[in-house]
This record gives sequence, structure tokens and C-alpha cells, in this order.
Amino acid sequence: MFGFLKSGPAKTPDPAAENRPGWAQRLKQGLSKTRAAFSGQLASLFGVGARIDEDLYEELETVLLSADVGVEATQHLLTRLRARVRQERLADAAQLRDALKAELLELLTPLEAPLDTAGAKPFVIMLAGVNGAGKTTTIGKLARQFQSEGKRVLLAAGDTFRAAAREQLTEWGQRNGVDVIQSQSGDPAAVIFDAVQSAVARGIDVVLADTAGRLPTQLHLMDEIRKVKRVLAKADPGAPHEVLLVLDANTGQNALAQVKAFDDALGLTGLVMTKLDGTAKGGVIAALAKRHAGRPIPVRYIGVGEGIEDLQPFRAAEFVEALFT
Repeated sequence: MFGFLKSGPAKTPDPAAENRPGWAQRLKQGLSKTRAAFSGQLASLFGVGARIDEDLYEELETVLLSADVGVEATQHLLTRLRARVRQERLADAAQLRDALKAELLELLTPLEAPLDTAGAKPFVIMLAGVNGAGKTTTIGKLARQFQSEGKRVLLAAGDTFRAAAREQLTEWGQRNGVDVIQSQSGDPAAVIFDAVQSAVARGIDVVLADTAGRLPTQLHLMDEIRKVKRVLAKADPGAPHEVLLVLDANTGQNALAQVKAFDDALGLTGLVMTKLDGTAKGGVIAALAKRHAGRPIPVRYIGVGEGIEDLQPFRAAEFVEALFT
């Protein structure tokens, strides 16, 4: 019924990768479209001699909304900026730019919480998301990263709904030299249950469990993914130890609805924001921070390209700096 797909050794790293720009530069390049919608417009607002007045606040509101910061986060930032202007007696628009940078950093910092897999063995990570968000590619990149840390990794092909998903995961397994557990049975919970049991028997460090892409409105499929989580807990008490929702940054404010639906269904412990390099809507991270200020859901990773190294832990200071420079 079930089967391992044995993979050969991982491919030798491309020597050309050594000449690639560092992460800070790649992040800046990857956020170029968002920065153009954000910092590019701010430059004209905060030019030499510009004064802080109501017209400036109105224009700033437009800039923030155009970068998909969202209404809630935009109003929060403007309220905080107005308070700073009064308290610190700011008069020059250039000072307001620095204040905005500081307020944005303060808003985003609660989302910074790198994933720590040391708490369990195997550490089971369940990944969810809508079709096309980049879930399978994220699994492949995470597998490589965990391997580079000396961890043994196993992949579970729990997206039994879409044959192409199994093929993609198999390809990533072969590329990384990682075994993949899959089945033709069509029962994702059974596949992932078998994967966890195998991981326990083999001393695997990390299990990455794929699940079928689904829209939050597909209630029967959301019920199925709840079942997957329940079955994981039966396979290994405490599992899944991490429930990651993969989000495509291009969806902009729709990401808020996705997070709510999947959080209600699964109790999310982290987010992965992919494809930031292809959109001007990177400000949606600020919208997520504000919407979930009471219980921040960490952004574990952000992706700004196709390369293995283009998926990195989210660091608020790096992100804000890349937006403003």
C-alpha cells in the first residue's frame, strides 16, 4: 500500500552559487517591486523642505495602502506617527520617514521567531496552503536547509489529491537525497501516519508532511485536513509540532482570510511568505502583524526567488531595511 521512494545522494552544489549576492542584497532585490510602491513614493513625500501637515499624512496613507499594508495597519501606523510628531515635536518630513521606519519595525518584530526543531524527534512539520502558493517547493527548500544543519529528513507525500504534487515532491526528494513516503490509496492521513511511524523507527530528525492545496471555502477539504492533524497526533503524541501555512505574497490582503480560515481549522504555529520577488504587495506582512497583534503567528520564512538559498528565516530589521534602502 505504502512505499518509500529511495533517493540517491544529493546533487553537488553549484559552484556558481558561491558568487551569488549575500542574503541582504538578494532580499533587497527581491523586494524591489514592493520597495518601488513603498519607499520609492515615500522619497517624493519626504524630500528636502517638505513639511509635516495633513496633506502629507493623506499622501502617506495612500502610499501605505498601495503597498498592501492594509487599512488596519495603515491606521495604526498613522496614529503612532501622529503621536510621535506631537511628543518629539517633529517638524521635518525627513524625520517622519525615520519615525515610520521605527514604527514599522516595532509592528513587525513580534512576527520574528525562527523555527526551532530541537523539541522533538522526529519533529513533524505539517504544511498547508492553497494550490499554487509554493508549498511543495517550500518543502524541498526546507529539506535542504535541515540537511545542511546535519539533520536527517523524511518527506510525506500527503497531497494525494493531485498526482503532479507527488511527482514534484519526488523530484525534490531525489534532488536532496531524501526519502519520500507516498501511496496510491488517496488517503492523505494514512500516508502521513505511515511516514511518522517510519521516521520513529529510523531515527529521522524532521518529517515534512505535504497536504493537498485547498481553498478555505472548500469545507469538506478543510475537514479532511483536520483529520490529518488528528491522525498525526495518534502517530506521535505532540505531533504535528509545527503547522505552517504557506502564503503567496501575490494574494495581498486575501492572505488575511487564508490565515483566519486555516488557523481556525488547524491552529497555525507559523507562516511562510513566498514569491515576494514577484509582487508589490509585500506590505501584507504588516497587515498580518496588526490583524494578529493579540496572538502573533510568526513568519518563520520568507521567499524571494527560486534558488534554495532564497528561502530564509524572517528577520524584521532586515525586512524593513530592505524596504527603505
